Amino acid sequence: MKHFLLIYDYAPDFMEKRGTVRPAHLELCRASVARGELQLGGAVPNDDPPFGLLLFKAESAQVAEDFARADPYTNGGVVTSWRVREWITVVGEGALTKV
Repeated sequence: MKHFLLIYDYAPDFMEKRGTVRPAHLELCRASVARGELQLGGAVPNDDPPFGLLLFKAESAQVAEDFARADPYTNGGVVTSWRVREWITVVGEGALTKV
């Protein structure tokens, strides 16, 4: 297993845009958590520009990529772009690469 970060770039007015699609987004998140994929997720709203960060645990980046493609946030204008990056975790209880 590996960790992957899904990084969302938010639209400038993401707070207004997310209202109608947020319930479906959270439903998708909860389903991914139940499968053991999504570990943590949330917004970094005070950066300029604001962004979202979701941590996945999976065999490949495909899990996070599929999530992003299916997410109402990416299809509803809340997210303007996204990318997935492997994160090699080495310290902490949940680290997947022991050193």
